[in-house]
Amino acid sequence: MVPQPESHHHRSTTKIPQKPFKSRHATKSYLKELAKGKIERDRGSRKTPHQQVMSKIDRRNQAKQIRQTKHRENVKSTNVFAGHDGAPRLIAVIPLGEDCDAARAIQKLNQSMESVSDLPIVGPRRVKVERFGQSLLYLPVKRDLVAAMNACRLADFVILLLPPDQEVDGDSEHLIRAIESQGVSNVLTMVQNLDSIQPPKKHAQVVAPLKSYINHFFPNQDKVHSVDSERECANVIRSLCTTTPKGVAWRELRSWMLVEDVQWPEGHDVSDTHGEVMLTGIVRGKGLKADRLLQVGDWGHFQIGKITDASLPNSRKRKADEMAVDTKEETKILETPDEDQDDLDELAPYDETMVDLEDMPASEAPSQRKGVLLDDHHYFSDEDQDMPPPARKLPKGTSNYQSAWFLGDDMSDASSDSNQDETMGPDVDVSMAATPLPQDEPIPITYRGESTEMTPSEYPQSETFLNPSPADEAQELSAYRSSRKTSAEEDLEFPDEIELHPNVLARERLPRYRGLRSLKTSPWDTTEDKPHQPQDYDRLLRISDYKAARKTAVREALVGGVPAGKRVSIYLRNVPLSLQHSHNPAAPLSAFSLLRHEQKRTVINTTITLPSSAPEP
Repeated sequence: MVPQPESHHHRSTTKIPQKPFKSRHATKSYLKELAKGKIERDRGSRKTPHQQVMSKIDRRNQAKQIRQTKHRENVKSTNVFAGHDGAPRLIAVIPLGEDCDAARAIQKLNQSMESVSDLPIVGPRRVKVERFGQSLLYLPVKRDLVAAMNACRLADFVILLLPPDQEVDGDSEHLIRAIESQGVSNVLTMVQNLDSIQPPKKHAQVVAPLKSYINHFFPNQDKVHSVDSERECANVIRSLCTTTPKGVAWRELRSWMLVEDVQWPEGHDVSDTHGEVMLTGIVRGKGLKADRLLQVGDWGHFQIGKITDASLPNSRKRKADEMAVDTKEETKILETPDEDQDDLDELAPYDETMVDLEDMPASEAPSQRKGVLLDDHHYFSDEDQDMPPPARKLPKGTSNYQSAWFLGDDMSDASSDSNQDETMGPDVDVSMAATPLPQDEPIPITYRGESTEMTPSEYPQSETFLNPSPADEAQELSAYRSSRKTSAEEDLEFPDEIELHPNVLARERLPRYRGLRSLKTSPWDTTEDKPHQPQDYDRLLRISDYKAARKTAVREALVGGVPAGKRVSIYLRNVPLSLQHSHNPAAPLSAFSLLRHEQKRTVINTTITLPSSAPEP
């Protein structure tokens, strides 16, 4: 039979591979291999029960409402500056070099928008920018820490002037850190006298290190502008007129204003030391309430008598056909205080019931606590229920359940000796029975019912007590001290430890300190500390829950009051008239409304962290 040739065939190209395993719930091994040790956050999870039952249309509607709410808040924040008579944007100009001049920088900015003014700039200066329909109020200050912080506290924008050919000295750096710590809104950086650097191609090399330096404090600074360039000054004016100020957190929680005018009482007697003073300005921040106290610069805080409308006459629109009649309009009262007005007391009223307890010595003060009373302080009270029970000596291997059946407090030989003394009878002399005789031999201690061979003792092995001489003890102490680190390093490593001299008793050295079993669990009784505490300590404000109290005060400031953007006149009561001689009209004067209870004194704990540039405090 002739063998048939083997037929050759190509591999089929229409072969369908096996479908992969598809399951709604993947296997654990597959999920583990897919994760590869990573932990994914559940970003799209719906947490609240209301969100779990919401449909897709409802979720879209909710997102739309959130966008609209944020848009309304943004419009409301910028609505203060809108209109012909809107509030001006406050701009503080801070020079950081000896050759920098804030007045010349403001003049350059005005010239770029064709707002030329030949008058010298003394104090706050208001400029109207017709192109953007905004008003700018410049606050030029000198290189003074207090003046710069007062201006930045009110400013919506802060312009820092840097010198081109000088390094920023330590005073200017300290000024920047103080402004940053106080809280600052939008910051712009400009370099003055850059044209003095020749040739002009070196300007970029000069501006680069200045930008790197200012980014160390304010990382959001993208560019350092030049005061000598008209185009860059116009860009700065555009930013000042169109940018929404981000504000300062602590400032926006309350009502505040820049005082434009101060009117002192006229025709008062020489003997009058206090009087009513009127402050005029535009309300900023939250609504201004007459019930809250007003902090005016460094004058102090005062009560408000009334708040009246002080709108400019040009702001009142008239119809075309209305005849102009000279009529004297009455001043409109916007708000007056009621019986809920805050008082000026910084301390709580003195409680007469505490007189007897404060005058009583500490050793005679009423106290029901038991324990040791040493140096007018209780030590190791017997009534501490939070401490664990004392340890008991029990045989090895005794469980907690078995230990409950031992009626005695101690399973030692002391109790057995006492029992033996009782069984000996009253006629037996205890001293004779307890005196060891020469012929007596030590009796080994054994357990009842157990073998005495290889029986472990329940007592630790005794150690030899060495009684060195005072000279040897002093020599060992000096050697120990010499082997330790220096005292400065020890104080840094162990700040809460002290070392006492061997001849000084701790009871005499630390008479005012308290002995507690546990700083975490031991109760703290403050009644025994009253003789040693300050006189007005009980009159300080005590806040049990600070977060809840802060929320209540902040929410209370959101409702009511004269709205922001309104020009008002505030009448203050009982202002010392001697402040009229020290008041400088050229310096900016601020007025901040205090929240409820904010003027009262209390005790606070602060943590101070030194910067890396300060090696020691």
